[in-house]
Amino acid sequence: MSKKSSVEKNNRRKKLVKQYKGRRERLLAVANDESKAMEERFEARLRLAELPRNANPTRVRNRCEMTGRPRAYYRKLGLSRIALRELGSKGLIPGLVKSSW
Repeated sequence: MSKKSSVEKNNRRKKLVKQYKGRRERLLAVANDESKAMEERFEARLRLAELPRNANPTRVRNRCEMTGRPRAYYRKLGLSRIALRELGSKGLIPGLVKSSW
């Protein structure tokens, strides 16, 4: 189980990303559009820099939904390898069979 503060910090980041998503996309579209004037593109970059750093989607960490573990994360299931193995052993994930030989 990871620290509760780390999980909460990541949840706050997710919330900020969601809040600033539209504004960020509009500014990036202007900043990357080469048909626009250089001053307009530069202004968009400056406005983009004024947004909170945690509003950037790359700052969100993928974490296990059950334990909060940040490593060995399976995107398709939203679980870490350890939680996946436990649920698989209990038969709670359809189609998953723990191998043994």
